[in-house]
Amino acid sequence: MTHQAMTNTGSTESDVQSVLKRLGTRAMGLTGADVERIVREARQVARRQKRSIRYQDLEDGIRMNRPELPHDLRWRFAVHEAGHAIVHHALKLGPIQGITIDMPEGGYNLLSFHRSGSDTLGYREDLLAMLMAGRAAEQIVFCSVSVGSAGSDDSDLARATGLALALERSLGFGAVQPLLYRDDKDPTVVLDAQPDLAARVHARLEKALGRAAEILNDNRARLDRLTAVLFEQQVLDGDGVSEILNHR
Repeated sequence: MTHQAMTNTGSTESDVQSVLKRLGTRAMGLTGADVERIVREARQVARRQKRSIRYQDLEDGIRMNRPELPHDLRWRFAVHEAGHAIVHHALKLGPIQGITIDMPEGGYNLLSFHRSGSDTLGYREDLLAMLMAGRAAEQIVFCSVSVGSAGSDDSDLARATGLALALERSLGFGAVQPLLYRDDKDPTVVLDAQPDLAARVHARLEKALGRAAEILNDNRARLDRLTAVLFEQQVLDGDGVSEILNHR
């Protein structure tokens, strides 16, 4: 299928779905306002050239919305996101819909989650390992970590800390008085005020980081392969990721 498929009246429904899926993957991480502006600008380009809008117009608009990354930063983003994907896949947490590193502030992934059974401690610990996997991948490949997994309220480390705290305080899996439910609105205040609790939460994070590293070391060939393809293509849809991860 060529990039002209959007203007080909003979295109099948599957062709159209394929184009939309590819565009959706390419646009991961953009806001609705970003997408609306890109479509409007693509229409203006097509109108000026007196033709129908093409796939390439939209993809060019998406790419122009994102500055070119230095190669070393792009490689680190690829390693980080590949780490998340491999641990997610190894722990059978659900399908991967796509990954992109074509963003100035870091990578972005669409990971779906399903529970193979009840929402148990084991399932939550799997989630913790997946959240720490980007950091683990950086440690393995670079022997150092960046702030890419931390530094904001929606970062990997913030989400993992919140989950580990919930295991101790509200989900019934704590080492101290597990039957007491606490609704902690601000983890920072709670952890700073209770060093013993902070130590238990940190221990959970260290365990999750170690588990992620073990999985990645066992799947090092997959990590290197997914990193290389993601670095080159910058965006992979779910099928592309699955093909790499399922390759022996």
